[in-house]
Amino acid sequence: MNDLFDFNSHTPSVSDQVVIDEMRALIDVLKRHNHAYYVLDNPTISDGEYDGLRRQLIALETDHPSLIQADSPIQTVGGEPLPFFTQVAHDIPMLSLGNVFDAEDLAGFLRRANERLGSTVPEYEMELKLDGLAVSLKYEYGQFVQAVTRGDGQVGEDITHNVRTIRNLPLSLPSCAEIALLEVRGEVLMPKAGFDKLNRDSQKRGEKTFANPRNAAAGSLRQLNPAIAAARPLAFFGYSVNQGLPEGIDTQSGAMAYLSQLGFETSPFEVATSFDEIQQFYQDTIANRSNLPFEIDGMVIKVNSLVLQERLGFLSREPRWATAYKFPAETVPTRLLDVEWQVGRTGTLTPVGKLDPVNVGGVTVSNVTLHNFGEITRLGLMIGDMVNVHRAGDVIPKVSGNILELRPSDARVISLPSTCPVCDSPVALPEGEALARCTGGLYCGAQQQEALIHFVARRAMDIDGLGTSWLIKFFEMGIVKTVADIYQLHTRADELMLIEGLGEKSVTKMLSAIEASKATTLPRFIFALGIRGVGESTALSLAQEFGDLTPIIQADLTQLQAVPDIGEVTAQAIYDFFRASHNIEVLDALLTAGIHWQVVDASAKADLPLAGETWVVTGTLGSMGRDEAKDKLVALGAKVAGSVSTKTTRLLAGEKAGSKLDKATSLGVTVVSEDEFLALLAKLG
Repeated sequence: MNDLFDFNSHTPSVSDQVVIDEMRALIDVLKRHNHAYYVLDNPTISDGEYDGLRRQLIALETDHPSLIQADSPIQTVGGEPLPFFTQVAHDIPMLSLGNVFDAEDLAGFLRRANERLGSTVPEYEMELKLDGLAVSLKYEYGQFVQAVTRGDGQVGEDITHNVRTIRNLPLSLPSCAEIALLEVRGEVLMPKAGFDKLNRDSQKRGEKTFANPRNAAAGSLRQLNPAIAAARPLAFFGYSVNQGLPEGIDTQSGAMAYLSQLGFETSPFEVATSFDEIQQFYQDTIANRSNLPFEIDGMVIKVNSLVLQERLGFLSREPRWATAYKFPAETVPTRLLDVEWQVGRTGTLTPVGKLDPVNVGGVTVSNVTLHNFGEITRLGLMIGDMVNVHRAGDVIPKVSGNILELRPSDARVISLPSTCPVCDSPVALPEGEALARCTGGLYCGAQQQEALIHFVARRAMDIDGLGTSWLIKFFEMGIVKTVADIYQLHTRADELMLIEGLGEKSVTKMLSAIEASKATTLPRFIFALGIRGVGESTALSLAQEFGDLTPIIQADLTQLQAVPDIGEVTAQAIYDFFRASHNIEVLDALLTAGIHWQVVDASAKADLPLAGETWVVTGTLGSMGRDEAKDKLVALGAKVAGSVSTKTTRLLAGEKAGSKLDKATSLGVTVVSEDEFLALLAKLG
């Protein structure tokens, strides 16, 4: 289970926690769809819906920069490379583009470019945004030698053997025989006619059909057998020259003309000198879109001068000199027939709308995610409503609203289930939140695999001999269902030894590690339970405050909120977790199996030199890790919190201390340097 506090290294205030929860929810959704889109070639939401989610996250990160999560996809590009192709690092990163969606967004992009340059950009080059797979091609002395996918922007997959089969790709460039390295980037796509024929032929053979041309192109390039790619109607369209561009060509339009001269297909392009000309090209492109032989999902606007491009530079994941101007999504009305609830791996309940099947952009859609209960409330949806289904070129779209005038008299209210549809544990929806969650984290079948992986992690129960791959294998075989089953594996040792890849030595090592993990600490055990919002710092605070597990289980909301680092949202999550009977059953089984920890005598702890003090650790420490520093503080009787507040006694600040140091200074909290901390440790023995 992902832990919010791992990414922020502090426990936020209640208001901050709400923002972080929103960020984490968006990040989890975007990561899943990035993987589906870039790695699996099987997108499950539309481009427009994905763009909307990204914009929500960008807005949150813009308004709350101090809460930005370290794994935010806004800070990265694309998806991870597939493991079965050779990995190749790009000489120059293949960044993605930012987006604009309307005339106001476009004006903002142009204004920012002018302001950064201190003068008006004289020309913009405009291209169609081809809907294919971005690749980088290399030619050495005029001969094609390599093709690499975008991958994660830094490292891609070598697909040379498949790209070599593309019929319109020039494999030899005689006029480039003197150029040591020419790098051409562009899109591999499948024209509409070829895509339709491919699907018809596949359907006749009873084979899988593709959702759209982009998926078909990507799937073709990721075949290990080049004969498959050769049989597919693929085409390459170049859009840039990143290395080896001859001197004298100093514009993007000039580079496109050069590619055409070399024999490459290119996207149709024009040069504009004003906002009005760009808007006109955009409107003309929309009007002509259906007549194009290939799919597009917008247009690309680039500063034409390569010198000005270099001056404008890049953001962390996209150029400042280019943007994608996305098309308005297609909207079609249909009837919302019912709503079913699915439970995700972190316990989130997602409503799925069952639609009267409707054709949206060439794809028949009968199911659509409604995201969360908050979205249903925001849109005011009822079962039976006529809803607007919004799509921008992929498979599963979103509902953008309903048509109240067409609501039938027998329309039904959409109710949030009171119990989990998978495990029947209570469902919790904290006040002010949109996401409802199952509270049966240790028991719920939808969450068990994630709970198992988190439970055995190094900072949790630290069962080193039980790797994630074996844990998942045991789960899929039904040998391990809940975390308590891990401690019953010794009764199935003979069965484990029969599994391919496991032998007596491996099983013995695994069972020894499981047995050793029974002797743990209360903070580790609390953290291992995977309670939402309870990271290592919060688990430590709970252990320090209550001393043992039973008082934590019995604590009410007021008692929980009195603990440093714990706000209303986390307190409610802890309270709900220990009120789910299934969780208590698993806890009882764990304790019966022999998991134990040393209970610290509160009276003895009061005599320790730092008793009564609350410390926060931030920054980088040269002599030890932060975890080691926290352990030393706890051993001396201090409470260690994750965030600075008026309750903080001292802040241990290492190198690169940031917002916590600023807050401590503003609150008048004593700041201790690493040297001062080491001297204190020496003094206290």
